[in-house]
Amino acid sequence: MKFPLYFSRKIAFSKDNKNNLSRVIIFIGRLSVALGIIVSLITVATGFGSKKAIKERLADFSGHITVRSTRSNSSYNTSVLDNQGLNVAKIKELPDVESIQKYVTVTGIMRNEHNFAGIIFKGIGKDFDSLRFKKFLIAGTTPKVTEVGFNNDVAVSQKIANDLHLKVNDSIVTVFLKADQKPLYRKFKIIGIYRTDIKLIDEQFVIGGINHARKIQDMKPDEIGGIDIFLKNVNDIDKDFPEIEKLIGYKNYAEKATEKFPQITDWISIFDTNIALIIIIMLIVVVINIIMVLLILIIERTNSIGLLKTLGASNAQIRATFINYTLIIMIPGLLYGNAIGLGLILIQKFFGVIKLNPENYYVSTVPVDLNPIAIASISLGILAISALALIIPSYLISKISPVKAIKYN
Repeated sequence: MKFPLYFSRKIAFSKDNKNNLSRVIIFIGRLSVALGIIVSLITVATGFGSKKAIKERLADFSGHITVRSTRSNSSYNTSVLDNQGLNVAKIKELPDVESIQKYVTVTGIMRNEHNFAGIIFKGIGKDFDSLRFKKFLIAGTTPKVTEVGFNNDVAVSQKIANDLHLKVNDSIVTVFLKADQKPLYRKFKIIGIYRTDIKLIDEQFVIGGINHARKIQDMKPDEIGGIDIFLKNVNDIDKDFPEIEKLIGYKNYAEKATEKFPQITDWISIFDTNIALIIIIMLIVVVINIIMVLLILIIERTNSIGLLKTLGASNAQIRATFINYTLIIMIPGLLYGNAIGLGLILIQKFFGVIKLNPENYYVSTVPVDLNPIAIASISLGILAISALALIIPSYLISKISPVKAIKYN
């Protein structure tokens, strides 16, 4: 075993540390490391968890990638999707694509004696992924669509249901306005109530049969307004988007789930800045404390340094000894920090202790993401950066004279 590592372990585990200044210094060092790890773990887990949860909610409701006709532009009333150049079969064959579903959207107004609400009626077909939608349901069931005739069952958001005093099995009249034509009236039965916690979705969308939307939009029975493409992993959106764009034809356009609501996308991007800023601050605090610990340990063991130099130890060996000594002191802090940090994260993950206002944060509880790579990187990163930061302060050892050090009291 190399001398610096051997000697650093001897002094780190020496009983002398229990009755002098080292005990206090070691406690301060370990506490700063533990706090740095705890704050960093919580920041990364909640930051990445919030980004992932919001993206997944957006994608699970309306597809990771949506294809619409260029004639629709940004209108909620979809135009007929152009089939020229559109290759749905090849899109389904892409390895990352899990499913595809068709839809037609049209705007309208739901009203009753209590209130009224402007809505976007999303007509769904028999290929609608009811299992994916089920996670949003808080009452009732998903409308069952066969595309044969007209199904009057709809699912509304909790926000719309509250505004109109609706509950499952209630009926509601919806008015659809068309240019230069009389208003069209449809009576729907509330069969389900959902909540996504995404305000811009919950305030507007009603899920119902596609044939109603086709009829209102004067579409033929086989025509659709767009397709929602669901991927196996929300993180593959940017990777698969260019491949899907090649298969939709030049008269249609593709849109990522994260681009449909720019204000939400801008809000999500703030997470990256906040995560980086908090980790940098914690790293600076840990490094300053560890450097302080090293310097105090050097001063406290000046006699030992002088004795080692007298016995022939080089400055490099003694520096390595004290750097190793300080890093060994950090290890319990790393372990305790990880244990406490991961414990708090797991409590939040399984019990959802901390709640949020979904109108401001788009989620009702603080989401967490347990990424093993990120967790390991935090501990290894703090340890590695601290080791590098200790190199320069350790050069103080070379300034210590052996004779004066031995006489030092």
